[in-house]
Amino acid sequence: MADLEAAPPVAAARPAALPVRRLIWLALPITVLLLLYAVPWWTLVMSGTEWPSAVATFGTVLFAAGALGTPALMILGHGRKNDAAARVGDTLVGVIWVLFTWSVLSLVLRAALAAAGVADPARSRITALAVIAITVPLLIWGYAEAMRVPRVRRTDVVIPRLGKGLDGTRIVVLADTHYGPINRVRWSRGVADLVNTLDADLLVHAGDIADGTPSMRREQSAPLAGMKARLGRVYVTGNHEYMSGAESWVDRMNELGWTPLHNEHLVVERGGDKLVVAGVDDRTARSSGINGHGADHARALAGTDPDLPVVLVAHQPKQIAQAVESGADLQISGHTHAGQIWPFNFLVRLDQPAVRGLTRHSERTQLYTSSGTGFWGPPLRIFAPSEVSVLTLRSA
Repeated sequence: MADLEAAPPVAAARPAALPVRRLIWLALPITVLLLLYAVPWWTLVMSGTEWPSAVATFGTVLFAAGALGTPALMILGHGRKNDAAARVGDTLVGVIWVLFTWSVLSLVLRAALAAAGVADPARSRITALAVIAITVPLLIWGYAEAMRVPRVRRTDVVIPRLGKGLDGTRIVVLADTHYGPINRVRWSRGVADLVNTLDADLLVHAGDIADGTPSMRREQSAPLAGMKARLGRVYVTGNHEYMSGAESWVDRMNELGWTPLHNEHLVVERGGDKLVVAGVDDRTARSSGINGHGADHARALAGTDPDLPVVLVAHQPKQIAQAVESGADLQISGHTHAGQIWPFNFLVRLDQPAVRGLTRHSERTQLYTSSGTGFWGPPLRIFAPSEVSVLTLRSA
């Protein structure tokens, strides 16, 4: 009887906890956004610069408009699929991140000037102008880097179990094309032309193909159909597909002549030797609510010969733990964009076991992380160049 009487207070406490949790999750992005705008505002406008009142007022209004407008544009752009709003919102996010980064780093210059005896307003004005002088060229260069056809990054991968007939097999990797609000049809065609100069045996798309549905990104994705590879073209879903109609993108890739590896594998042969090429869904697939989706390594490798080498495609590097358990020789991933805008790569490293390049995770299993072929959100790549990867497999 005592247990029955104690139950109602516990049940009543649960609804009260939910609003608190929601408030915390709401407060966190708002706090981050305010900080991103407040630090550059203070550095450029209010730190002792003593600009004329008209300049200070204009700067304050500009930063306030950005802080208020950014979340509205992001919700309208990405939540309601309005490409024009997404383009402006994404660009604002990129600009303010770069301004925030160099405003924080400018504290070193401010301290050096103070130590040299430079007083305000000269100290603060020099610091503000230095931030602008660094930020503007970086934004111009970062935009050019984002919009260019990626460079080719070549890496040899030694796989001891690889048969001699497969030695020299070339795997060309695309990842994170993110066809999106900025219409990059010409860029997409340029990537296809580049891929077709690389003499691929196997062509891999490691996920995050687009932001938007296939009908929205039909023209941008069309050049994928013209990419050539001797042994096959395979694709796995990334986390962004689960925000843009994953099943529709699987169908679209089938339509373009690619083989979606939805927890599946195929066996390719070269020079009399065989290689298992498997793919799993993104790690977010299971929580997406789409029936039948969710990374399943056992299913992907079911029925394979355990003596054959395995190349596994999985969108996120952190899926490497399951690749190690399943005995894969090489996992190919994307997702990180190598940080995309420095120094975001350090934050990415807190979440992922690798940011870019070839790393080893067990005696057998290696991981190659592409820095991405395109970009997400802000049309910027700063100290994180895009790539089309060429992995040449080597036997021991």
